Amino acid sequence: MTSLRQPPSRYDYVTDGQEIYRRSFGMIRDEADLSGLPTDLHGAAVRIIHAAGDVAITSEIAGHPQVAAAAHAALLAGAPVLTDSNMLASGVTRRRLPADNEVICTLRDERVPALAAEWDTTRAAAAVSLWGERLEGSVVAIGNAPTALFHLLEMLQDGAPRPAAIVGMPVGFVGSAESKTALAEHDLPGGSIPWLVVHGRRGGSAMAAAALNALANPDELA
Repeated sequence: MTSLRQPPSRYDYVTDGQEIYRRSFGMIRDEADLSGLPTDLHGAAVRIIHAAGDVAITSEIAGHPQVAAAAHAALLAGAPVLTDSNMLASGVTRRRLPADNEVICTLRDERVPALAAEWDTTRAAAAVSLWGERLEGSVVAIGNAPTALFHLLEMLQDGAPRPAAIVGMPVGFVGSAESKTALAEHDLPGGSIPWLVVHGRRGGSAMAAAALNALANPDELA
């Protein structure tokens, strides 16, 4: 076996992981104006900004007044996390989940391709339809497909079980901004479901996972 040799240092950069972490979040705190967000969403906002690498995204973060409390309470009670992509599911830090919560993505379910073809929709949207009764009291995180978020809202309008909270951060140029507006403005029987979004075209699995990790541990970056 070939032994590994550290190459000579040619650049001036920080190599201590904890120091990188400390400086990164310190810079975000110094540069980002979080005054427009509820205090209990500051931790989630900081992690979203970190995932985006841009403090300007702060102005696009918005949330229901009860989303932080609702999501954390649901996770403490053992609720599952339902995601629209395996990348997002992989981004959830399991040790942050307070009750060894199950993280579920149905995108690779063998029924998905046929359902998507039959309904003339995306596989992500078809996969959401398989969440079924697991939706009740769950924490939903959508970070990839706008069609998944639209389909979820349509299911809820038709009386599907209600999740405790929805993190809606799909990314893209077609339907992304519109799906997040629909989530923020939804009107459902029984009232609105607490939500957290990054408005506009930006989003993605990394941001959604970062937000979820923060909601699972609200005191870490308070």
